[in-house]
Amino acid sequence: MADLGPRSEISFAQTFFCSAFAACFAEFCTIPLDTAKVRLQLQKKSAGADGVGLPKYRGLLGTVATIAQEEGISALWKGIIPGLQRQCVYGGLRIGLYDPVKVFLVGSAFVGDIPLFHKIVAALLTGALAIALANPTDLVKVRLQAEGKLPPGVPRRYSGAIDAYYTIVKQEGLVALWTGLGPNLARNCIINAAELASYDEVKQTILKIPGFMDNIFTHLLAGLGAGFFAVCIGSPVDVVKSRMMGDSTYKNTLECFIKTLKSEGFFAFYKGFLLNFGRLGSWNVVMFLMLEQMKNVFRGGV
Repeated sequence: MADLGPRSEISFAQTFFCSAFAACFAEFCTIPLDTAKVRLQLQKKSAGADGVGLPKYRGLLGTVATIAQEEGISALWKGIIPGLQRQCVYGGLRIGLYDPVKVFLVGSAFVGDIPLFHKIVAALLTGALAIALANPTDLVKVRLQAEGKLPPGVPRRYSGAIDAYYTIVKQEGLVALWTGLGPNLARNCIINAAELASYDEVKQTILKIPGFMDNIFTHLLAGLGAGFFAVCIGSPVDVVKSRMMGDSTYKNTLECFIKTLKSEGFFAFYKGFLLNFGRLGSWNVVMFLMLEQMKNVFRGGV
């Protein structure tokens, strides 16, 4: 069976470790694209760097180059500490629990390929649980990534990840750490279902083609497929989530959605689509490749 991993070969603790490590590795490698994506998504239509309405950030390379030029190369890794914290919790749980939940849904006596519907439901459930616990790390990560170059003499909002957690709790209350939980739940449940279920399904389909084996090339193709489906399905809620977390003026998810739609149109929800695919596509490839190799280590196959 071409699932993310055989059911009984390695323990949940080992799967959690493999998942968390692979997610953190992918996060570190691709966070520059995520930082650029967040800047594009937070950029309002009327906001321009030259005073005439032209956007400051334009395109994948343009956004990365602007951030690096104005703030230094290290600015592309803003939010890496809460990003890694997030992946330890979110990545470890959503992937580590996926196979056990999937088996629970069909029953331990089930034999054969698990239906796509059960894969989607399992991914939705594990995504919801994982992000509910990891939301504070996501909030701090977005807040740090959202802050661009400031005028001379203007202090930064937060000096770092720890200061961000402390300041948010002090100024906005403990509950504020779960700001944007609604769109974050929607976004991560949808993207988790798109990633895990599509990776599972694409990999299973590829392995049925003569000549294909369970190897790195198959993992690469399945990872790209997972990233593409995730971006197509999850971009609208991803934009709303970024805006809710990066701009505290929105009262709720619905208001953010309506204001964005009215002022910028439907395609604003796909702002930074190529950048998002570059981020999620590469993230999924790196993560699933690393995950499969880590699991092989525990199975004694490497």
